[in-house]
Formats: sequence, structure tokens, C-alpha cells
Amino acid sequence: MKIHDQASGGWRVASGVRSGVSFGPQPRKGAWPPRGFTPSTLNPQPVSGFTMVEIAISLAVIGIALVAIIGVLPMGMHTQRDNREETIINQDATVLMEAIRGGARGLDDLTNYVYAITNYWTEYDNKGAVNGGGGSVNNGYTFAKSSVVPGYYSLPGFSISLNSGANIVGLLSTPEYTDNSGNPTNNLCSGGYSNHIVAYVRSISGPAVEKPPQDNPIIQADAFGYRVLCVNAPVAVDTNIFGLPPNQQFYNRQLAANLHELRLTFFWPQQPNGTLGPGRQTFRTMVAGQIAQTPTNNNQLLYFYQPQSFINVTNAPTP
Repeated sequence: MKIHDQASGGWRVASGVRSGVSFGPQPRKGAWPPRGFTPSTLNPQPVSGFTMVEIAISLAVIGIALVAIIGVLPMGMHTQRDNREETIINQDATVLMEAIRGGARGLDDLTNYVYAITNYWTEYDNKGAVNGGGGSVNNGYTFAKSSVVPGYYSLPGFSISLNSGANIVGLLSTPEYTDNSGNPTNNLCSGGYSNHIVAYVRSISGPAVEKPPQDNPIIQADAFGYRVLCVNAPVAVDTNIFGLPPNQQFYNRQLAANLHELRLTFFWPQQPNGTLGPGRQTFRTMVAGQIAQTPTNNNQLLYFYQPQSFINVTNAPTP
């Protein structure tokens, strides 16, 4: 097939003729791809992808990463839980510490959280021996006088009910040492009682769903709780610091009667079966003022700190 060559003005044979079949006009030199054609139709290329070996290696890397993440996740959750519990303990300790050392009598909201208090007391004679050769005795106090704590029993004759904030604070303020009449004392040289106060508490702060008026026993049992060992100890003094005879140690006796160490030791969490978790923390402060004894209508004794009241014991007999 001849075509007209406009450049030379003559005629030339088309190079696209083969066996009588024409492929149409050929592109100019250097023009690619030809007009009307695509590279895939002229020279098909293989499609790239992942081999089975590469896929297997990728799955192995992903599996190792997932195992590491799954292993760290429980540790992170436990750390978050521990931090949350410690925060609750710090907040609740501030509330209880201030209520006790301030001699509060109107915090009736405590009845929603303090559900049991136990006093493990031991009686000593004037020779330092346990009377009767027995151990400590358990006096329990609850709101409804029922066995709400595993291993805990409310004894007849001790009918202080935890139905008011004054009763709760009055029991938590019980001195570590009392004489035979129930008065606070700084030693048991003349006999008396050693008191060990333990309170069972549901968290005062924390999720609102656990707080009153929530009365679902399942939610209450699952709520975060703890025990508090409350110690109201007389200040430790050297009874012979000035080398004076006992009847002239006025300063020591005044200090022991008007200065006490308040220690709250928290144990958490309180489990529904009565066991305790590994949490331990102690808060300590010094309280100036006397501990006043307040009898109830049924001749039970409550104690309250009086930070602005000091007792003069210079003329009191020394054991």
C-alpha cells in the first residue's frame, strides 16, 4: 500500500502491511505507547504480590506482638486497680482521721459505710498477768446486731448499735489502755484492759453506684471494702527522764494524759468470704487534748477526743 509522503512530496510503501493485513498507521519514531494501544496489550507484565513465605513471616511477627500485648494487658489492669484502691484509701483515711481526732458526733453518714466494729480486749491484773489465764474477748457491734461478718459475732450485753455517727466515732476512739473503771490510762501497772479496735468499712469514696440508697446485697458485697485497725495510744515518754521519783514526774504524767498517738492501719480489700487482700497502709498523727469518757444510756462507754480540753493530773496518784 502506497501512501503520500508530505515531507518529500512523493509516495512510499506503508511498513505496516503484512500478508495483506494492515495494522493502520504506525507511530512516529520515539512515540510510545502507540495511539489506541496500552502497554498491557502490547507487552503484558506479571502482577506483583506476596509469596506464602512472606505471609508466614508476617503472621509470625503479628503473633509475637499479640502475645506480648496480651501478657502486658493484665499487668496494666492490676496496676490500675491498685492505684484506684490506694486513692480510695487515702481519701477515706482523711475522713476517718479528722472525725476521730476532732471528736465528731454528728457524722451520721458513717452509718452507711461502717457496718461492724469489734473490740478484742484483754484484762490484766496488777502483776501484768492475764486474768483467768485466758486470751482476748470479742465484743462486736453492728447496726442490726447480726452476724454480718464471717467469724464475727455480736455478744449479748454489749448493745451499742452503729445507728449514729457518734456511736461509731466513740467506739473508734476507745483508748488502747483503760483502767478497771474504763478510764483512759497510759499503762497497765495497776491492772486494766488492753483494747484492740477493728472496724469493717465499705469505701466512703468510689463509684456512686455502690453508695446509698443502693440496697442490693450483691452490689454491696462486691463493693470495695477494707478493715481499719484503730489505735489510740498514749504518747511514749521516759518515766525517769529527769531522774525524779514517780510522785514528782509531773511533766511526764501531764504529757501522757494530754497527748495521744492516733494510728489507723488499713487492710484491703475485704473479700466476701472474710479474707483480706495484700493491701496495707498506716496513717499516723498526734492529737493534743484529753480523751473524755461518755457513758451511754445502757452503761456502755464511748470515748471522744477533746482537742481544746486538757486535764490536770499533777495531783493524781502515780501507780
